[in-house]
Amino acid sequence: MIPDTEVVHSAQSLTSWIGGVSTGIKELSANVASLLERNLLGKAKVDKAALAGLDKLSQEFLAKNTYAVGAGTFFAHEFVEHGGQALEWWSRRESGAIGRLDFDQTPGSSRYYDYEKLPFFSTAAATGEQTLWGPYIDYLGFEDYILTFTAPFSVHGHFTGVAGCDIRLKDLEPRLMPILRAIPGDAALVNASNRVILGNSGRYLVGDRIKTGSSVQDRIALDVPHLGLSLIYTA
Repeated sequence: MIPDTEVVHSAQSLTSWIGGVSTGIKELSANVASLLERNLLGKAKVDKAALAGLDKLSQEFLAKNTYAVGAGTFFAHEFVEHGGQALEWWSRRESGAIGRLDFDQTPGSSRYYDYEKLPFFSTAAATGEQTLWGPYIDYLGFEDYILTFTAPFSVHGHFTGVAGCDIRLKDLEPRLMPILRAIPGDAALVNASNRVILGNSGRYLVGDRIKTGSSVQDRIALDVPHLGLSLIYTA
């Protein structure tokens, strides 16, 4: 079946907007890697001195990209000096001010943030490619549905961590919902796991898993490398 013109235009618009986010994350990751290579000066592990200027990169990203509510860097623990800071994450408050977001890094505690096992880190580490995790409810941060975009970075040829950003679904809606509503029928943006990120009707609710092979549903893959995103719509 040949998609309607409105569907094709919507797929192109979604690809363009999300592709812009992807490009921004790649740039952030590359800037983090460059800064660390300068700061480490041949040292094998990240210490406090190596983090100098990292906060500025995250704050500049948030100032430039108002769609994001959080941004920063997570390090592989093996490359962090004992007792050192394993992550740098900054968030935009409701007031608009940007401040550091702290996580519990004490193993065994009830709110221990074991990020190396989470998809935004583990998938990027395993594949060496950019990744997208969500939508999920961020109980340790914003208590809201969010998407996390990350890209891995290497220092001196070794994977060292990921840099990325968080986007709340409620901040994504005003940017992407008009695109979805331009489609004459039910439609949704879905992730690589076939879960709904955003839909234009009650038929597709956030987080719902979509069954494949439906005779009344068609799909267009979005041309944003490695993220596995698709636009689905009723035939």
